[in-house]
Amino acid sequence: MAGLALGMSVVYLALAFGWRSWVQWRATGSTGFLGVRGPMGSLEWWGGALFAAALVLGLAAPALQLAGVLTPVDALDGGGGHAIGAVLSAGGVAATLAAQRVMGTSWRIGVDQAEATTLVTHGLFAHVRNPVFTAMITTGVGLALLAPNVIALGALVALVLAIEVQVRVVEEPYLLLTHGEAYKAYASRAGRFLPGLGRLRSSAS
Repeated sequence: MAGLALGMSVVYLALAFGWRSWVQWRATGSTGFLGVRGPMGSLEWWGGALFAAALVLGLAAPALQLAGVLTPVDALDGGGGHAIGAVLSAGGVAATLAAQRVMGTSWRIGVDQAEATTLVTHGLFAHVRNPVFTAMITTGVGLALLAPNVIALGALVALVLAIEVQVRVVEEPYLLLTHGEAYKAYASRAGRFLPGLGRLRSSAS
């Protein structure tokens, strides 16, 4: 299944980053790609660096397994895991694209503290504040199950850590500063990654 994982990874990167950036550029004149930001070594910088590493490792893992350089972890390598991986990765890619579409011109890779984007609270965002990231983790789990080697698992860990840092350290403080009470009210009813989980307490306002 490493071949399927590699193919899915290429399609995912092409659609979720390449095609989405092109759509953003056509609509706004900007690709929406803000890159790794923050002073080197800061939490914000590490979030971006880990995210980039996760993408590179996630692409390299199935390629190296196909080349015979890596062998899968026996405990995770099997028909059942492969089937679950195929479903999760395909569903994760579709959900990523759907959530990006809901974001419209507010979609960005990274945060510019001087920029104020529209707060998106409808569609997939009605009950979950970060459906793009939820979908990306789902995709990452699926791809890791299709080619379950040590680099694929490392890529998944790096992705989860990067998303946690990006959301908690970068995006939530930015949204609170930019949207104030509107974001506090929204975050008190919508979960961070899953409905009902990770809601901000209204008393924290």
